[in-house]
Amino acid sequence: MPKHLRSLQEFTRAELIGFIDRAMELKKEQKAGQIHRQLAGKTIGLIFEKPSTRTRVSFESAMYGLGGQVIFLSARDTQLARSEPLKDMSRVMSRYVDGMVVRTFGQEVVEELADYATVPVINALTDVHHPCQVLSDMMTVIEMKGPLEALHVVWVGDGNNMANSWIQAAAVIGFELTLACPEGYEPDGDILAAARKIATRAINLVRDPQEAVRTADVINVDVWASMGMESEQEERLRVFSEYQLNSGLMAKAPAGCIVLHCLPAHRDEEITDEVLESKQCVAFDQAENKMHLHKAILEILLS
Repeated sequence: MPKHLRSLQEFTRAELIGFIDRAMELKKEQKAGQIHRQLAGKTIGLIFEKPSTRTRVSFESAMYGLGGQVIFLSARDTQLARSEPLKDMSRVMSRYVDGMVVRTFGQEVVEELADYATVPVINALTDVHHPCQVLSDMMTVIEMKGPLEALHVVWVGDGNNMANSWIQAAAVIGFELTLACPEGYEPDGDILAAARKIATRAINLVRDPQEAVRTADVINVDVWASMGMESEQEERLRVFSEYQLNSGLMAKAPAGCIVLHCLPAHRDEEITDEVLESKQCVAFDQAENKMHLHKAILEILLS
């Protein structure tokens, strides 16, 4: 059976660190001018119901950088828009491509495609999980701060798909995680409960962002209204106003902490322009590392 990447909790600590270690090797080799051809002759299908700049370009660059080929399909280009059963689409696509990278709304879409696929299915984002992004974020943290197990990672803002994947990463790898979320905007309760059962370090949920960042090595933020939540924008601006990552909140954190943002950023909403452009913010290193981490995922799952 093929190995899929649906969520981080399906993997062992050694497997997750293996993705990151391999991404670092591939990055070093690329910087040294080495040409990669490990996936020559293979093709992936990018199936995107949700549009993206960074995820699409980083996966395409990763696959081309490994010598492979890419077929991109937006929602209007597939039978998803015409209500073809997912199990039918999955079995057909499996005969055309060597892997499927799926960016969609419902986690159940990824799950059903994986259930019927005979090639790897990779979750490039759903409303519940964003595993590839968090893997590349952890890669960035390790590059900047060292082993994750010694660090305190903080999430400030909405308990969204990114927060859910950070929770699973903390449980599997074993680092302390604190999430500061307003009431009613917490991460998925079942994901949090399952993670706490296997976690070796604390996974904390608090309301006060100042309390959360007090001992932070890493502060992570994301947009307050994700794609598909545009109708909630005004209400979320009100609810999250005290959760903005600004110079005042940064002053409560240790001087050596770094700031993550998976981009795109709504400057002066969840993060101020001043903080995003500061030396502590490594958002653009994160963006680069998506490509290297995607290379590692594709190489390991498709080889």
